[in-house]
Amino acid sequence: MMTSAFESTVDSFGPRPSPSARTILVGVDGSDTAMRAAAFAFGSARRQGARLVVTFVACHSSLAALTPAVASVFEHEATAKLYTELRAQIRSFAEELDVPVTFVKTFGDPYTVLKESADQCQADMVVVGASQQAGHRFAGSVATRLIRSGHWPVLVVP
Repeated sequence: MMTSAFESTVDSFGPRPSPSARTILVGVDGSDTAMRAAAFAFGSARRQGARLVVTFVACHSSLAALTPAVASVFEHEATAKLYTELRAQIRSFAEELDVPVTFVKTFGDPYTVLKESADQCQADMVVVGASQQAGHRFAGSVATRLIRSGHWPVLVVP
């Protein structure tokens, strides 16, 4: 069964987590820094015996406002492909490293979704990649906003 690119899903990979295991949440979007953040989070989870919650947030790009029909089709296909690739990589890492992983795909604003996900899973730490967009120096990146919320330790991977 094929799911929509903007439909929320939750998958579990690897071993069952210990009931007392710490929880590390990592946000992924396919970027280089996000994939480095995921690698760091996998290593930390493995060393600490923690469970890992990997969150992929599908969000509309600014192109959707310019040409809604064309952008929507392209965006849906690109998001579906990225999700499929990320899911396969996360599953492979979970099995290879023997780390309990919950892989969440959801839709929305990345900051809001990561904040709510971290609160919901009672994360002990949040790991994100540093933003590579120049505009975030002025408006603030997702990482900066998560740090300012002050709910949990946030590690930003360059």
